[in-house]
Amino acid sequence: MYKIIGADGQPYGPVNAEQIQHWIAENRVNAQTLVQAEGAPEWKPLGSISELASGMKTIPPTIAPPPTLAARASNKIPAGICGILLGAFGIHKFILGYTGAGLVMLLVTLLSCFILAPVMHLIGLIEGIIYLCRSDEEFVRVNVDGRKEWF
Repeated sequence: MYKIIGADGQPYGPVNAEQIQHWIAENRVNAQTLVQAEGAPEWKPLGSISELASGMKTIPPTIAPPPTLAARASNKIPAGICGILLGAFGIHKFILGYTGAGLVMLLVTLLSCFILAPVMHLIGLIEGIIYLCRSDEEFVRVNVDGRKEWF
């Protein structure tokens, strides 16, 4: 005979193993449901009691498929366009996750009172063109996997 802790946190029982097996089949209890065997001092997860766990369905863990090449290269066009149009502010760096490089470009532009903005824009323009001219495979290899932040 066993007692269980229900989903509402209240103890139920005593119930026999057959009743618990029936509840397992109905998905009313699972491997994490706490169970106390008659005369036992502690509560244990249902999955740790071999007599009861034999009726548990083994559900394989779901593994997400790896992202496709298109998904990994999805930032190529936004980063390229922002590099061409807003290169002085480093927006294209932020899009690719290069926060440090983006801050460098932004701060150089702002702290120089836009005096060095043309230089930063030229860097962004060149990088934007490079991003857009690369194939998806090369973009992922160099900029996503390789984390090449500059040119």
